Amino acid sequence: MEISNFTITKRDGSKDQFSLDKIMNAIIKAFDSVNEPANLGAVSKIVSHLDIHDHITVEDIQNQVEVALMKEGYYKVAKSFMLYRQAHTEDRETLSKLHFLEDYMEAANAATGSKFDANANVEHKNIATLIGELPKANFIRLNRRMLTDRIKKIYGKELANEYLDKLTHHFIYKNDETNLANYCASITMYPWLIGGTTSIGGNSTAPTNLKSFCGGFINMVFMVSSMLAGACATPEFLMYMNYFIQKEYGKDYYKHANDIVDLSLKKRSLDKVITDCFEQIVYSLNQPTGARNYQAVFWNISYYDKYYFHSLFENFYFPDGSQPDWEGLSWLQKRFMKWFNQERTKTLLTFPVETMAMLTENGDCKDKEWADFAAEMYAEGHSFFTYLSDNADSLSSCCRLRNEIQDNGFSYTLGAGGVSTGSKSVLTINLNRTIQYAVNHKLDYKKYLGEIVDLCHKVQIAYNENLKELQAHGMLPLFDAGYINIKRQYLTIGINGLVEAAEFMGLKISPNDDYKHFVQEILGIIEKYNKQYRSNELMFNCEMIPAENVGVKHAKWDREDGYFVPRDCYNSYFYVVEDDSLDIVDKFKLHGAPYIEHLTGGSALHMNLEEHLSKAQYRQLFRVAAKEGCNYFTFNIPNTICNDCGHIDKRYLHKCPKCGSTNVDYMTRIIGYLKRVSNFSMPRQEEAHRRFYAGQSKYTVPVQQEATEKA
Repeated sequence: MEISNFTITKRDGSKDQFSLDKIMNAIIKAFDSVNEPANLGAVSKIVSHLDIHDHITVEDIQNQVEVALMKEGYYKVAKSFMLYRQAHTEDRETLSKLHFLEDYMEAANAATGSKFDANANVEHKNIATLIGELPKANFIRLNRRMLTDRIKKIYGKELANEYLDKLTHHFIYKNDETNLANYCASITMYPWLIGGTTSIGGNSTAPTNLKSFCGGFINMVFMVSSMLAGACATPEFLMYMNYFIQKEYGKDYYKHANDIVDLSLKKRSLDKVITDCFEQIVYSLNQPTGARNYQAVFWNISYYDKYYFHSLFENFYFPDGSQPDWEGLSWLQKRFMKWFNQERTKTLLTFPVETMAMLTENGDCKDKEWADFAAEMYAEGHSFFTYLSDNADSLSSCCRLRNEIQDNGFSYTLGAGGVSTGSKSVLTINLNRTIQYAVNHKLDYKKYLGEIVDLCHKVQIAYNENLKELQAHGMLPLFDAGYINIKRQYLTIGINGLVEAAEFMGLKISPNDDYKHFVQEILGIIEKYNKQYRSNELMFNCEMIPAENVGVKHAKWDREDGYFVPRDCYNSYFYVVEDDSLDIVDKFKLHGAPYIEHLTGGSALHMNLEEHLSKAQYRQLFRVAAKEGCNYFTFNIPNTICNDCGHIDKRYLHKCPKCGSTNVDYMTRIIGYLKRVSNFSMPRQEEAHRRFYAGQSKYTVPVQQEATEKA
């Protein structure tokens, strides 16, 4: 071994000067530990086997020492050296966990305290959340080992090493590495409807009436969610509920909703019976659960207009041979939305995340009644997503994703956009780093990105093989029972840092041809590989991921490595969230058809507004969205929460209108779902304060007459 002024990389990533004396002392101690004499000549011969180079890691040096000891026949010494390393590794891990425990207890909230996947859905910091955090590092190591072992079997060691290199140098990010379960699912409830939860390990029987439906539904969602890393969507929820209401109170129950039907002392009306069912389900599912690290289940539902409903469910039959009734469902959907909107003035309710799905025709919503009602709900301060499509070939719910409908198995990887489908795994590309690296090293960035995308597809295929093995051993009962179909679940290529990459390339982030061409070029490369790798067994899509946690991490890692980083949290939209120059229509254009055509997994426009618009204005924006091809959006007006008296107001205020206190918090969408800003991680709180909320001056669309709306 040639002695030189090398720099080594320590376990924490810091650099230090290489010291030959430290290596020799460690070898001598290993000899002493087994009472074996060690002379300078023997030690020097062992050291001569080492291949030391600049930036070598401490771990690599120690691995080489083990091999050198065995080459020279010192097997007992080598074993002692290994045991010494293992003991010190365990000590370091224990010390690391102790430091984490101390930091976690001092953290402002659970999201800030989380080391690996900050999540504002974890509202409270307590012993239960701490217990959930401690094993996450071990899960990451286990998941990486399982995945790289599979990659080696399929593609060889070189590709496995390439994956680890790109992962550890933050070109790609494996979402939900802290969990062994597949990502998320939009389930069909039919197996539960006919057999209860026995097929997934429960003991409840099939629901037979409205009461057993409500209780059984809660249990089923808790059980399903415990076997998923992400969201559980139930697109049939209200349709099934309507079925059980009609079985007890008649097909036209909604025509006599004010009739007294409760013979107890409460003398409840049918409407009160129904809203009590809403209350039981919604409040139960918003409770934190131990199976999910003391967070509520991420539960999503869909509403449909008449045309979407018939497209999706015209061939659906209940076990008794009856079909879903649109008139009853339409009434129940409206009643739930009205109730939920009002209930959110009483307490903070995050779930369900709702999506209103409507078909469009000739630049407007086809079902005028439901378009008017959705606009009315927005004007009343309700917060939900809207999904528009000119044909029922896809559907979306929750945060941003949409997928194709296949045999009425429509899918949406983060939410209720599909029956028996979803996303198995998400692997995200850091576009800002990838493109900057290529440009800085005088590489063709399109070709380099293609190589990264190709790698991601091979990694996802390896993940799918691991998933199949788990299923073959009975570890994935949701698939076996038919709640999810493994062939209808997507392998998702996520993207983050698109806007930042465009800024690095000198592009203006606005509706202009240069930016549009760049977006189409980048996303087109990913779509090309998605199609290339698609088979009868595998489907791929591309989503602009929510990046609640990794958007902050990418910015931090890239800045540390000297890349151009224009903000502390990478965008999850096609516009810059702090930009005050764009008007409302500009943002609809930036999430319109030319920009999203290759984003097959979807994206969601979060239209941040200072105040609520009128029903007519919202209704007109539906037409703008239909014209621009913006298929998924929500309007985000922070709700004010008084920390002193507890009053909740749907408006964005600086003091409580009830008690006058200025000690207020806000409820807004961190990404996709509503939470108190004070529950966000500290970096995300800072990002939330930088968001630009548009006022009336940014609303530049002529509004049609109210009379036209009512016609």
